[in-house]
Amino acid sequence: MFVVSPALQRYRDAAIVVLLLAVPFFVLKANMKAPENQSAMDRAVLRVSAPVEVAAATVARGIGGVWDDYVYLGDVKQDNERLAYDNARLREQVHALEQAQVENRQLRRLLQLKDSLPGESVSAQVVGKDFTEFFRVTRLVLDKGARDIRPHMPVVAPDGVVGAVLHVAGDTVDVQLAVDAAFGVDVEDERTRARGFVRGTGDPARYSCKVEMVDSRDEVEIGDLLVTSGKGRWFPKGIPVARITRVLKRELGRDQDVDAAPTVDFSRLDNVLLLVTAPGEETGQGAVGNALPAGTRGRQ
Repeated sequence: MFVVSPALQRYRDAAIVVLLLAVPFFVLKANMKAPENQSAMDRAVLRVSAPVEVAAATVARGIGGVWDDYVYLGDVKQDNERLAYDNARLREQVHALEQAQVENRQLRRLLQLKDSLPGESVSAQVVGKDFTEFFRVTRLVLDKGARDIRPHMPVVAPDGVVGAVLHVAGDTVDVQLAVDAAFGVDVEDERTRARGFVRGTGDPARYSCKVEMVDSRDEVEIGDLLVTSGKGRWFPKGIPVARITRVLKRELGRDQDVDAAPTVDFSRLDNVLLLVTAPGEETGQGAVGNALPAGTRGRQ
């Protein structure tokens, strides 16, 4: 095998360096001359260097295009991330506005109900529910302190009867719901004025009521609205209680078998009113605090 001596290797490396430096010089020198002043050597250099220049320019344009695409895609990614963030923030703001609109609508309905009811009432917010095998109860916090809250006071919402006060502890009130088996209220059919007595079933799986003491001669139909009759000066007259869902006619002399669903959706209950003053109390006719417990009431 042929071995290159160190001295010859140094000469070879130097020649390569000189050649690499000289080629660009001659190419540049040939390009700077006007065509009529170019020598045969210059034209030969241009012919040899032209393909190299074209290839170098093509590679440079390709690399530049890739870089531009990379920078462009990076900007697009940043723009997409910013748009996604703005979109999420706007959706959150829209959701908050929708929630505020729903709350305002509920509060307006509660205020309209408060203005339409006789006597004094206190507003409260639902803060918890305690459904057991035996009781259907919800817990409230009063919007303002009230020393006059007592057991058996009526509790209503814009959609109808909620129940009655069960226990009071400061600003916290436990309410016996209208679907509790121990709750009952005298009602009448809004359409036919047929009388009855709505009592909760206490069913833990659903909100439901039974309508007792509906005379076999009275006309009641599925879909009829049952409202408080005002008898006994407990709940004001005309407050929705339930809608009839099933009617089983009986022979004369026996009460009809009637099922109903409460008008209040207890799963979405947020705000209620506690009726501090009973119907007719202003004129000395009676007081809610003296009303009989719901479980002992009967048809008046």
